[in-house]
Amino acid sequence: MHHVMHLDVVIIRVHAVIIRLHGCVSCAHLLKSFALPFIIDMTPYLLRPTRLASLALLVLMLGVDEVTGLGLDSRPNFVLIMVDDLGIGDVGCYGNHTIRTPNIDRLALEGVKLSQHIAAAPLCTPSRAAFLTGRYALRSGLASSGRVPVLLFLAGSGGLPPTETTFAKRLQKQGYTTGLVGKWHLGVNCVSRGDHCHHPNQHGFHYFYGLPFTLFNNCVPGQPVDVLADVEQVLRSLSQLLGLGLLTLVCLRALGLLSVSVGLLVALTCLTAGGVAVWYVPFRFLQTWNCIVMRNQEVVEQPLVMETLAERMLNEAQHFISRNAHQPFLLFFSLAHVHTPLFNSPAFAGKSRHGVYGDNVEEMDWIIGQVTETVDSLGLANNTMMYFTSDHGGHIEDPQRGGWNGIYKGGKAMGGWEGGIRVPGIFRWPGRLPAGRVVDQPTSLMDLYPTLRHLAQDTEADRPLDGHDLMPLLEGRSRRSEHQFMLHYCGSYLHAVRWQPPDCDSVFKVHYVTPVFSPAGTGGCSDQEFCSCYGDQVTSHDPPLVYDLLHDPTESRPLSPANERRFAEVLRRVDEAVAVHRGTLPGGHLTEGTLNEGPVTRGPRTQGPEHGVPNQMSWDQILWKPWLQPCCGTFPFCGCQDNSRPPG
Repeated sequence: MHHVMHLDVVIIRVHAVIIRLHGCVSCAHLLKSFALPFIIDMTPYLLRPTRLASLALLVLMLGVDEVTGLGLDSRPNFVLIMVDDLGIGDVGCYGNHTIRTPNIDRLALEGVKLSQHIAAAPLCTPSRAAFLTGRYALRSGLASSGRVPVLLFLAGSGGLPPTETTFAKRLQKQGYTTGLVGKWHLGVNCVSRGDHCHHPNQHGFHYFYGLPFTLFNNCVPGQPVDVLADVEQVLRSLSQLLGLGLLTLVCLRALGLLSVSVGLLVALTCLTAGGVAVWYVPFRFLQTWNCIVMRNQEVVEQPLVMETLAERMLNEAQHFISRNAHQPFLLFFSLAHVHTPLFNSPAFAGKSRHGVYGDNVEEMDWIIGQVTETVDSLGLANNTMMYFTSDHGGHIEDPQRGGWNGIYKGGKAMGGWEGGIRVPGIFRWPGRLPAGRVVDQPTSLMDLYPTLRHLAQDTEADRPLDGHDLMPLLEGRSRRSEHQFMLHYCGSYLHAVRWQPPDCDSVFKVHYVTPVFSPAGTGGCSDQEFCSCYGDQVTSHDPPLVYDLLHDPTESRPLSPANERRFAEVLRRVDEAVAVHRGTLPGGHLTEGTLNEGPVTRGPRTQGPEHGVPNQMSWDQILWKPWLQPCCGTFPFCGCQDNSRPPG
């Protein structure tokens, strides 16, 4: 009788717990395991008229949670995690047995793993542009046809055009709170310091904390130079020659051996000083110019401090999630790991079996575990889609500091070979996506844009996209990818195309161009930083190389008419697909005339930027411009240290 007197109180408390745990799958299941037996045991008492209303409300609450699995707003949150330069073979669930990645492996165990997930480009800037916009980078002018394939200076004027549309912009319009923590590498200013035309805040992110540029060797004193080192050497030599010539003329004039006007000496002095400034100021202060941290549009650290960067970015990501837990949010957590220069965190130093690089991978995995724990501890797991990937393949030219791409040939900067573009792809969404599912269909980083739009219930008209909604594949409602064809660019050069015929499971890969490895037979370009996309550093194939990735994922056994009955059909269908793709670029022009008129010809192909979109990768766009340089303090005396904290 004593227990019966308190049943109403117990029911009210159960109501409160259900509401508090609403949206947490594991918590809800535990609650049901308690509440349902409780109802059954106490049915004789609960059926009294005075308590029927409470019983009905309790059952209703449990039933609603069981049916929807979501909170009041059925739109999910999104936590998108992208790492930098990670090889697909560096992760445990993709076949690595010596580097420990338990947290990434847990995401795969609790979610869906994509085994044929493809980056739209093999380098940072174009890959990230395609990821954010759902379209090949050449459509936004970020596919290079020259020797510089990525943005090199934070104070350049190139970047993601203000007219482009990102998935963050679309979700922002749907009422989402959007944030980017980490690396951007898609430009900052256009015309003047502070116009922020390319800045994340202008591309749909309410909040930004991180690197507007990227990590690179010059961010750490003593590391080798990796920004136009040969150009710097030429400019230095020329300025030294000018200085030597000026000194010679001054000496000859002083000795009376040569009549030289003062005006000429002044002009030569100015020319020499200008020559020195041209190479010394941009290159010798790269750590100050490029290696900075911004909070929204304010520079808060210049140059950045590597020792605390990883911890600060993790804290920022966790705070963003916690302060937006009550409303739909999108977090793009773009890690600086595992790009060089590598971190040297004491908690992870020397812990892996693969040196500093392995230490960095294991630290990156720990960071991902902390973010996952934040989502779960706030009861958001059941209403949050988490996604993990890399922007492209691992950098294989540096075996001590670069990644491993498993069985796949090639690596970073190689637009055709699988090792440069096949990346991890994992989705976790408990209660919505089946745990442990593996999808072995062609998918793309560009698919995130339409997938997020669909889940955010965005029905407004949009531009033609190159990505497709992944939900039918992820949920198991479809067994085939919508990507019948997928084009693989290296800069603006079309190196390869894959085709999955609708009547079989084979995935044919056609290579028009492949890089020339140096030294020969090494599988990479160790004689330089990475392989080039064009010129005498590539080989054109006529007829193209053809592989069946289903039976030959290592791309080591080329097909021919003698061993593949569909060989001619594959070439014909792929050429037709390239022609159709070319037709979707109304302002496209071909800079080398290989695809100008009539039928598609085989050989190196390069496509110009889409109509109305200026080339963001030309020399005048990427070179350093002092009037565009972000600076804390008075330019050129820039310098500050980040002592601030994330917003509360």
